[in-house]
Amino acid sequence: MTADILEVDDVHVRFGGIVALDGVSFTMPKGKIVGLIGPNGAGKTTLFNCLSRLYIPTEGDIRFKGKTILDSPPHHIADIGIGRTFQNLALFSSMTVLENVMVGGHSTTKSDFFSNALRLPGRGREEKELRNRSGELIEYLGLGDVAHSIVAGLPFGTQKRVELARALASSPELLLMDEPAGGLNHVELDELGSLIQQIRDDRGITVLLVEHHMGLVMSISDKVVAIDFGRKISEGTPEEVQNDPEVIRAYLGTGE
Repeated sequence: MTADILEVDDVHVRFGGIVALDGVSFTMPKGKIVGLIGPNGAGKTTLFNCLSRLYIPTEGDIRFKGKTILDSPPHHIADIGIGRTFQNLALFSSMTVLENVMVGGHSTTKSDFFSNALRLPGRGREEKELRNRSGELIEYLGLGDVAHSIVAGLPFGTQKRVELARALASSPELLLMDEPAGGLNHVELDELGSLIQQIRDDRGITVLLVEHHMGLVMSISDKVVAIDFGRKISEGTPEEVQNDPEVIRAYLGTGE
């Protein structure tokens, strides 16, 4: 039986009088791809921000590998094994691809900002290891030809891969992907689906995918969770969720 790496347990989020999440619960089996879907305003981003510790649930708990994450500050989420990509690219545009990926890997090093700035003993060895590991990720994601290029001058689809490489540089066990298909063309979309599955298979990383592109979600997810108006309305295999009357009603506004 596959162990659950993430447990979302009766999570409520309220902003004043607005209920953004209303008792959402689901689990994520280790090593699987889980799609989180819902119409605009359903609460997907709110839930994602709770998982990233940008928001604090009003009620409920979120457990990663059996331990609550709610007592971990946002800047420690990468330390415990959770990585994230963003809907809007959050890259350092004036830095190179390699430099951006290395930034993502700094959470795995022991040296801090001051030891790096002062070039204290041990920093050089760690920096070399980080550079080598970042270079391996860059090659893995097909970015070798642009490793030393400034990010700002690269095509949007390439920048998306750079952000993915940066997220992987922290060696996460759980990867949160926020609308990764946004802005991609059909060819890039097909490549993205294959790449996400490859990352899961090669690196044993569990993936939570928040995405509007239903074709992508349904083609690569092992499990899909659908929410609407802050409530979970369906959970199961892609086929089960696609055929659920509640999901059809939420997206099409039809049904008895």
